[in-house]
Amino acid sequence: MSREKFVTIVSGAVPVNVENIDTDQIIPARFLKATERKGFGDNLFRDWRYTKDNRLIADFPVNDRERYEGTILVAGYNFGCGSSREHAAWAIYDYGFRVVVSSFFADIFRNNALNNGLLPIQVSEEFLAEIFRTIDTDNRAKFTVDLENQTFTNQATGRSETFAIDGYKKECLLKGYDDVDYLVTLRPEVETFERRQTR
Repeated sequence: MSREKFVTIVSGAVPVNVENIDTDQIIPARFLKATERKGFGDNLFRDWRYTKDNRLIADFPVNDRERYEGTILVAGYNFGCGSSREHAAWAIYDYGFRVVVSSFFADIFRNNALNNGLLPIQVSEEFLAEIFRTIDTDNRAKFTVDLENQTFTNQATGRSETFAIDGYKKECLLKGYDDVDYLVTLRPEVETFERRQTR
């Protein structure tokens, strides 16, 4: 399924300064019944965003639209641990985030994110702490995500770090491809190969 091309992002950030956020906290298991990727954003961080009697918790950062806005989610160390549910990446993307920043990601979550158009950016613990401090000081602070050059920049301080990403996944994000789209682009090479084999 084709998706939006990933372009350079200049955005505010929403902080969830909690370590070891697991996939059940991102999208609780009771909301996994649907098989399509739509609608999961409504229940992102459901048990943190709502009380047991279904009232919105106004001061939870993801809910606090007056203080925080943007397509960047900033979270604590070891984000996406726990079960391997792909729905966690679906929920974050469906809510409107395009980037998650942390000092460490669970491997399965990282792969699920990249497969679904969501960019996980791993930064140093020191830089992550600076990012949280910047947002605490100015909740409208801006950050730049340059996927082409693989840099994340804190505009308030000018500090920038490079981040690692698999070259294939980078190309898919930049061109808006999923795995099938990418294979379709190789059709001419495949057809050429097949013709050579039949000779």
